[in-house]
Amino acid sequence: MVFKRLLGAIGVGGPSVDTVLDGGAALPGGALTGRVLLRGGGSAVDIEHIGLELIARVEAEHAEGESEGSVVFERFTVGGGFRLGEEEERELPFSVPLPWETPVTELHGQPLGVVLGVRTEVAVAGARDKGDLDPLAVRPLPVQEAVLEAFGGLGFGFRSADLEYGHIGGTGQRLPFYQEIELTPAPQYAHAMNELELTFLASPSGVEIVLEADKRGGLFSAGHDALTRFTVRHEDASALDWQAEVDGWIRRMTEHHDAYGSHAAYGHDSHGYGHAGTSGTGHHSGPGLGTAVAAGAAGLAVGVVGGMVAAEVVDEIGDFFEGEEDDADEA
Repeated sequence: MVFKRLLGAIGVGGPSVDTVLDGGAALPGGALTGRVLLRGGGSAVDIEHIGLELIARVEAEHAEGESEGSVVFERFTVGGGFRLGEEEERELPFSVPLPWETPVTELHGQPLGVVLGVRTEVAVAGARDKGDLDPLAVRPLPVQEAVLEAFGGLGFGFRSADLEYGHIGGTGQRLPFYQEIELTPAPQYAHAMNELELTFLASPSGVEIVLEADKRGGLFSAGHDALTRFTVRHEDASALDWQAEVDGWIRRMTEHHDAYGSHAAYGHDSHGYGHAGTSGTGHHSGPGLGTAVAAGAAGLAVGVVGGMVAAEVVDEIGDFFEGEEDDADEA
């Protein structure tokens, strides 16, 4: 058994800890499962508290420009109140619920460049120590995957994904940040927009989808951002023709003449469409479309590789975790 971190703040000869997450990417709103492994040191100690923190690397805009930092977006208590004997090894299984708005870190196994982590905290005799920090992989919900596949099938490409600190006005957002997935426009829309930003805000009942298009200017008009929002149900994942649905969303955005100036306008569903299936596209198909990956839809996942070199993703994740562990050492 290999332990990643000795709990130095508790003292020389103290216990060590490692957290092992179960294999495979987790789902937003689903269970995160794993085990906390403890090994006693040179003497018995009372373990008062064992907690898990979910951490995200986010970007923030401010007067001086942009900066990056770490945000703890959820905490759980998974054990405590027992005595760990000298050299004793103990395993504590856990199962904790991920927030529904937990960002997606991968699509079809390809990393998006979003960095999440799980950190363990152990309290012994009034001293608290940060344990190991492990990368957290999250795959999209079925309805999120269906929407992304539809964009890929329409010819949109992946550019980047990041986490923005702040709140989208008028939405049901609960976390202190939101995820933006930037897409390059499909050829049929390249004349109308420079890029498209997509945000998912999931909840137990469905997913709010916020779209922001950087619209191109015309001969006598400047470019501007067009914003709109739709709500889809989880059960629609396999019940709709998602390419037709998404195509309808994009056409309304590009054909709408009003300019919306800021993120605050996200709160206004300018078209009044309540959820997928009632947005007026009129196109439906049999069950299974949302879960099938058509040849064209796979392009969005392939675009991840083209838009974000794998080595760069590894470097970014490595820098994040090394920095967090340095902070823990200094604490």
